[in-house]
Amino acid sequence: MNWVRAAQANTSAIERRCATLPGRRSVKKEHQAAWLLKAITMIDLTTLAGDDTPGRVRRLCAKAAHPVRPEIMDALGVEEVTTGAVCVYHDMIPAAVDTLKHMGVTLPIAAVSTGFPAGLSPYHLRVEEIRESVRAGATEIDIVISRQHVLTGNWQALYDEMRDFRDACGEAHVKAILATGELGSLRNVARASLVCMMAGADFIKTSTGKESVNATLPVSLVMIRAIRDYYEATGYRVGYKPAGGIAKAKDALTYLALIKEELGDDWLTPELFRFGASSLLGDIERQLEHHVTGHYSATYRHPMG
Repeated sequence: MNWVRAAQANTSAIERRCATLPGRRSVKKEHQAAWLLKAITMIDLTTLAGDDTPGRVRRLCAKAAHPVRPEIMDALGVEEVTTGAVCVYHDMIPAAVDTLKHMGVTLPIAAVSTGFPAGLSPYHLRVEEIRESVRAGATEIDIVISRQHVLTGNWQALYDEMRDFRDACGEAHVKAILATGELGSLRNVARASLVCMMAGADFIKTSTGKESVNATLPVSLVMIRAIRDYYEATGYRVGYKPAGGIAKAKDALTYLALIKEELGDDWLTPELFRFGASSLLGDIERQLEHHVTGHYSATYRHPMG
């Protein structure tokens, strides 16, 4: 607890650091195309809508398995890539499992859980929801923490909750969603990040995508530096996932530059970095087509599902 309570965040310094990053770190031409292809491999291609259907999930899985049109990949001289995972609600897991199996594609299936997005359903149901999703075929579980534990400074309760969620996941990877837009301060973000890592989170994630404020560079810098501090103290590498509001290829490049500068190349892999996004892939595909042809195409030529 001494480590947790000692964690601080210098907001003004953090904001100054983040304000300079987009202008200082840009890549062009073939280097940009290479970085954008790497970004695709780190996307959790997501559909979390109330009107989701098995048909939509099947189309999403097909896009995840073949994210860029073949003629663009041929022009780039690159073999096929896939996204990092597909992310769906619990009820849509069977459709994702069956589709990927039918296509012969091995791709992680992430399921949101624990009363997503508010995390306020009865506790025993949140734990059982994790187990049900794992039994249904999910290999990654995105859980939401109880914000009240952070806002009241009850770090032991947050730790115990995260441990229960970690145990319920079994062999599945667990991503802890902090819902940073609802935590009140960057200091709370830093402390919640440390507690979730101590309790066994494989990833820490910014947002559900349903809050009024989702992934931002200042929040990301705080969480990334918490990951770095945790690695330096323990030797354990924990992954990072910004989610919500990342829709442009240039934003993806900025986040990749931040990861490279703060954590190094070891974190630039799908095992340790993911984007939680639905529309990001479409813009990346448009940018790749522009690189190949010199022209921007209409967005409807790059459907997600």
